[in-house]
Amino acid sequence: MKTWIFIDGFNLYFGSLKGSNRKWLNPLEMCRRHLAPHHHIDHIKYFTAKLNPRTNDPDQPIRQNTYLRALRTLPSAEVILGHFLTKNVRMPLANPKKGEPATVEVIKTEEKGSDVNLASHLLHDAHLGLYECAIVVSGDSDLLEPVRLVIDELHMPVGVLNPQKHPCAVLKKKATFYKHLRPHFLAESQFPQTMKDASGTFHKPTSW
Repeated sequence: MKTWIFIDGFNLYFGSLKGSNRKWLNPLEMCRRHLAPHHHIDHIKYFTAKLNPRTNDPDQPIRQNTYLRALRTLPSAEVILGHFLTKNVRMPLANPKKGEPATVEVIKTEEKGSDVNLASHLLHDAHLGLYECAIVVSGDSDLLEPVRLVIDELHMPVGVLNPQKHPCAVLKKKATFYKHLRPHFLAESQFPQTMKDASGTFHKPTSW
């Protein structure tokens, strides 16, 4: 079947990649290992947002840009960007001391747009008939409704490849098929250490 892959980049990162040596992930190879030979992977949409430098990790955006550069070497891959929203908010302390303020002002950063963008593209591309089968790489239960609409209203199969450590019961119940992302497939699905694109040669980040 002509299959399109829809990846929530942050859900994948925090579910399976953070703290590991598998961050230099080739998602096309990952999906082939999990799904072949039953699907012809025709297109991949990768949803994320550009990171801002942090005082404790100023090179974080550089590593991300290098990874997005690697993704764009795949002829079937497309990167769709959301954004980050940073604001000062007042939050309650878990254990305030007697006589001291019970709240503290913190800087809160939220990633905005990836889940909405994924849901929108999943539905829009289905209406256009661009794929015969969709696979969502996410364990986010908020995606239940767009998955349900494609399956029930448009009568097209939608599988879920969950990168989270725990199952998502509602997606597992509704999806046409449901799989957990296996760590050994991640380890076997890495980009080469050195890569080349139209701008020249680049390398896997050293800390990865």
